[in-house]
Amino acid sequence: MNAPAPAAAKVRAVVGLLVAFELVSGFLQGAAVPLVPQIQDWQGISTGQAQWFTTVQYLAAAISVPAFGRLGDLYGHRRLIRVALGSIALGTVLVACAPNLAVLLVGRALMGPLAALLPLEIGLVRDRLSVDGGRRAVGMLVGSLTLGTVLGHALAGPLLSLLGDLRATLVALAVLAVCCVALSFVAVPESRTRAGGRMDWSGAALLALALVLLLGTVSRGTAWGWLSAPTLGGLLLAAVLLTVWARLQLARPHALVDVRALARRHSAPYYASGFVLGGVMLGGQTVAVSFMAASPADEGYGFDLAPWQISLYGVVPNIMAFAGSALCAALAVKIGYRRLLLVAFALLAAGYAGQIVGHSALVPFAACGALVGVGAGFALGGLPTVIVERSATDRTASATAVYNNLKTLGGSVGGAAFSVALGSLVLGTTDTPALTAYLVIWTGAAVACAFAVLAQLAFRGKESTPPVPAAAPVPAAARPAPPGP
Repeated sequence: MNAPAPAAAKVRAVVGLLVAFELVSGFLQGAAVPLVPQIQDWQGISTGQAQWFTTVQYLAAAISVPAFGRLGDLYGHRRLIRVALGSIALGTVLVACAPNLAVLLVGRALMGPLAALLPLEIGLVRDRLSVDGGRRAVGMLVGSLTLGTVLGHALAGPLLSLLGDLRATLVALAVLAVCCVALSFVAVPESRTRAGGRMDWSGAALLALALVLLLGTVSRGTAWGWLSAPTLGGLLLAAVLLTVWARLQLARPHALVDVRALARRHSAPYYASGFVLGGVMLGGQTVAVSFMAASPADEGYGFDLAPWQISLYGVVPNIMAFAGSALCAALAVKIGYRRLLLVAFALLAAGYAGQIVGHSALVPFAACGALVGVGAGFALGGLPTVIVERSATDRTASATAVYNNLKTLGGSVGGAAFSVALGSLVLGTTDTPALTAYLVIWTGAAVACAFAVLAQLAFRGKESTPPVPAAAPVPAAARPAPPGP
């Protein structure tokens, strides 16, 4: 057997266990939602309280992702990967052992750095690999995260049935997280360069406050009423805080986030596309499921599928997303990342438009869902790569963290908008969504994806733009490492 090519061997050596970390990260995230009903019964909590089981992790992620990204650029990405994995492991242990809701939510909050792993890993591979090697590595990492999410969502129920106890299931998830901590000390290389400057702690605190207020208000908007004083006041205050934060970032030489990069003509369309991707992908996770469960005899639409049939059809877009993200780097070699992302959002727009046209027949509807999955996979694999290559060399993890936060924010806004449509456009005096609600949602998703295509077309620069240095990188050996893991 021939020895592997040196470039491919180097990619595998650097990525190595990072793929395993992303598989576990996706599994933990994917397994959370199917276990919520059992968590609710276990803790004896209401549906509203159970909602915080997932919400608190999103809020914690909004805080931790930009901070971990900047700290990784400053002090080493492997160092912060270990810190993130330690926090995640502690969180899973607390969740498994939680005697009450308060401890359960603390554990979920400690799992917030799950979302910080990918930006840190992308920063590491960009530092250690060539451009082509880095692209392959990003595709592998995103594909692993997507696959892990699919497996977590699909296997959480069977794992619970096999073990016969929710706490035993949660312990099994905690074991996976703890094993990742141990593995992070085995064969993960450290990045070799460090960013100049220092950590902007006040900027991180202000951003955390603004994002928690914004995401928290959006998550409670339906319960409070979107025109109520708490909702409008929370959104207004969050907008004011974000404006103040952006002005402070522009004035600081070593800011937490390079705000100017968000507005640059060569990168802004891709950040905006990340927001759109989060809105349609994360925000619309349950829309197709509820539509397929509806009965034509009762609601006048849907397919009246049993739960196992919904799982079967529902996993198809996820599998296609995994395939798309895994093939992203190879396809981009032939057509370029800019064209690949245009194809990605065109497929997303076509898929949602197809669901509008084919909503009355299961096979065309499922085929359009698969099309959405392929487009999402291409976008998931391509956007981080393009954003990284258009960021300063010492801002890789920070830039990817901003993209991740915008995607999460898009998911919150999209989810809120879709909830309003499903709660407002109803059948008669019932609370059952009308067909019009679903058509409005799919129309909005198609229009948003078409907007992303137009935004990317507005920039007609070269395929690859050299990164703009924000500050002179400092070799790792020239900087004293701070105390810590």
